[in-house]
Amino acid sequence: MRATDLSELAAFDAVARHRSFRRASEERGVTASAISHAVSNLEARVGIRLLNRTTRSVSLTDAGAMLLAQLSPAFGEIGSAMDALNQFRDTPFGTVRINAPNSVAPFVLGPVIGPLIAANPNLTLEIVATDRLVDIVEEGFDAGIRLGESLRDGMTAVKIKPRLRFAVVGSPAYFARHGTPAEPADLARHICVRNMYPSGVAYPWSFGRGGDEIDIDASGPLALHDHELMIEAALAGIALAYVWEDRARPYVESGRLVSCLADWIAPEDWLYLYYPTRKYLSAGMRAIIAALRA
Repeated sequence: MRATDLSELAAFDAVARHRSFRRASEERGVTASAISHAVSNLEARVGIRLLNRTTRSVSLTDAGAMLLAQLSPAFGEIGSAMDALNQFRDTPFGTVRINAPNSVAPFVLGPVIGPLIAANPNLTLEIVATDRLVDIVEEGFDAGIRLGESLRDGMTAVKIKPRLRFAVVGSPAYFARHGTPAEPADLARHICVRNMYPSGVAYPWSFGRGGDEIDIDASGPLALHDHELMIEAALAGIALAYVWEDRARPYVESGRLVSCLADWIAPEDWLYLYYPTRKYLSAGMRAIIAALRA
């Protein structure tokens, strides 16, 4: 098989998995036009249309679905073989792509990035921070960071940080106007930022004490999914916000925000770095794990 044949098949495999030429190009590290050209060459060579393309979507033909089903295990084996070579490399080298929730990335990854790159000049770290639930295999990541409760099967998970906690925070001016809630039920009389997932689905403010668990559906004129915006709303005195305690800590320590109901908030699940179980650990991944566990 010619090298160009393999390259065209790899381009098709990436597009077929992502259903996107753009995302395939990002995974392959080439332009979207190069990916499109490779797939078109493959289709011309085999004389069969493999993908249906519109301006908004990409889908597989029956022939394309059959080819993908045969290619995926083969490329998986090739990937495993390449991963296996990493056990012979002691110096962190190459690119490691990590996906992490945007809401926790600054205080989980922020402190380790500088020292990690300084200590490993041949290592390239790509971090994509988004609160969207990502399939790291499908989207070409080497590893992801996620709470243990949302890990899926087939992953190896390494505990990297003590259990996180949420905090209810507001500005001193807000509490001066509205008073301070003494228990979760008091929030019904307060203006609260409604927490949303990127999908638009709301999630409750969760509390617990003495074995009792309470979920509060916060009510207020503002619904957000970004914790920085939630903190900005709290700083402006508009409403109370339910955010990660570590995200709010600098503002609480400076006195710009005040935390309440702390004895009602239980820790969340553990935070993990996770990666496909079949992958061999590269020296770069080992360095990242060591930095995140330190």
